[in-house]
Amino acid sequence: MTDREWDCIIIGAGPAGSCAAAVLAEHGRRVLVLEKESFPRYLVGESLIPYCYFPLHRIGMIERLRESAFTKKYSVQFVRADGRVSHPFYFDRHLNHEAAQTWQVTRARFDQMLADNAREKGAEVRERMHVTRVLRDPGCVAGVAATDSNGTEHEFRAPITIDASGRNALTMGRNRWRIADTQLKKIAIWTYYEGALRDPGIDEGATTVAYVGGKNWFWFIPQMDDRVSVGVVGDKEYLYRDSRDPAEIFEREIRLNAWIESHLACGRRVEAHRVTSDFSYRSRYCAEDGLVLIGDAFAFLDPVFSSGVLLALKSGELAGDAAHAALAAGDVSAGRFRDYGDRICAGIEAMRRLVYTFYDDGFSFREVLDKYPHLQGDLTDCLIGHVDRDYDSLFEAVREFATLPDPLAHGRPFEAVPAAQAG
Repeated sequence: MTDREWDCIIIGAGPAGSCAAAVLAEHGRRVLVLEKESFPRYLVGESLIPYCYFPLHRIGMIERLRESAFTKKYSVQFVRADGRVSHPFYFDRHLNHEAAQTWQVTRARFDQMLADNAREKGAEVRERMHVTRVLRDPGCVAGVAATDSNGTEHEFRAPITIDASGRNALTMGRNRWRIADTQLKKIAIWTYYEGALRDPGIDEGATTVAYVGGKNWFWFIPQMDDRVSVGVVGDKEYLYRDSRDPAEIFEREIRLNAWIESHLACGRRVEAHRVTSDFSYRSRYCAEDGLVLIGDAFAFLDPVFSSGVLLALKSGELAGDAAHAALAAGDVSAGRFRDYGDRICAGIEAMRRLVYTFYDDGFSFREVLDKYPHLQGDLTDCLIGHVDRDYDSLFEAVREFATLPDPLAHGRPFEAVPAAQAG
């Protein structure tokens, strides 16, 4: 069965896919989004950082968020194992903009809102459509095949396909493009509590990062309806040192941080423990002729600085504009996505270097800022997600105190060598 042609097909209706769909629909493009799940559906990754505001504003989502019951987030704080809490980092002390107040979202509801927003802008979003393969014309991706809930296969054709399939990473996996960031191979175990202790006032919605066992850590994210998302992230050798049972590991680690233990003591766990591993990776390529990868289908980074939704939204926005420009030019070759690849990789690299510093034993940004106080603004910009700027001066200074990674060379478009050059 063959569907009518579209300008663009998007695989997945998460934040990246729905943002790209909204951008393209606003450009007047005929957009089809194919989502294998039925919404609302569960995902982890609930904490929005301030610069999420700007792509969300672009697609008309801010007023919806203001009207929602999502917990307001004004700050981030860090807690030592003995329970000593840093002074909260309040975003409005640095950012004089309404983006300084953000949200702790429930992803099932947040993602539903994004998908509905794309629909309202004119994109067609079809749920329970499982994309199984891409369609190819000679030398170019030409659409996808998908199976509906009855098991019937459909073919959908379009000049451009956007893979926003999340960590399932359909085309990355099929093309064997996945490259792990081997220094950031972590495991996370998490669950949800109700009735846990919350800090007073505007600190109630703060994201808390609490250390256990060196640079292993808990997240504590207060949500709506008196729920808290709480998880522990660490090296495999650390977390699995005397057990492989997620519940046993989680309970053991709770006792290693006084703040986490006290905040959870009055609550009750309301869901089973979940586990995931190998957080950080990036695709060898971000695009080929007729195809572009966005969100977690392109790259995923350790979640310590809550950059996941930001990078998903940012990649969706950038890829949506790039796809529109490619369609307008009548050229959907991989080379049309060079600027997209450069910009999204630069943003990922800025956050990636922050993550490496976090895991560097003995490193403290306080030492850097004591020597280079003029870099406080640069550091804060990076932490709150301002990825569209140059951070070379900041990380040149950081390199004096910590081991930083070289930028990854991969992640740009796959551009085939012309036959004449190849010969």
